Amino acid sequence: MANETTPRWDRRTQQRLARGEAAALGEVYDRFAPLVHGLAHRVLDDERAADRATREVFAHIWENPHSYDPKQGPMRSWIAGVTQEIAAARLRRRHSEAGPPSADSPERREQIEEKVRAASTAARADYIVTSMPSSLRAALELTYFQRRDYRQAARQLGVTEDEARRRLRLGLQLLSSARSRPMPAHQGETGRPR
Repeated sequence: MANETTPRWDRRTQQRLARGEAAALGEVYDRFAPLVHGLAHRVLDDERAADRATREVFAHIWENPHSYDPKQGPMRSWIAGVTQEIAAARLRRRHSEAGPPSADSPERREQIEEKVRAASTAARADYIVTSMPSSLRAALELTYFQRRDYRQAARQLGVTEDEARRRLRLGLQLLSSARSRPMPAHQGETGRPR
């Protein structure tokens, strides 16, 4: 995959950000801006709002480089989580500001939270698909978008039928985790993740 990072690169970049190296932020932006904007747009369904959320994410990265812990996983995953939390907070604010005076009702809050959960699940699914190994993604694309069965996918991929089934099963298991992961807790007034 094109924008793969290594744990070493993640660690070094986090240290450079902590020292205040603007060039490090530029590298992080160049590498992850499409991911951030895509996830924000998926949650917010609005280009301008996604642009603002993208700026907020990179401001958070610049201001809080120590909130990333390389031991917890790749920088890409951390940035995706920050994006999801910021975009979800923006979506909550948008819906609460747009509502009538009765917007504080429990029913209205539940409707807003359901929209946030649905958008976040969709964003996680997008992220999982773009992050999975290309062999799994290709198998899923053949069966889902091109309506191939596993036998046809195996022939087109040049693998055995057992391998095609294995790739589909693993890809679907990864994709199913988008729904099972709990939504992050609301972060308070600022909407900023910790």
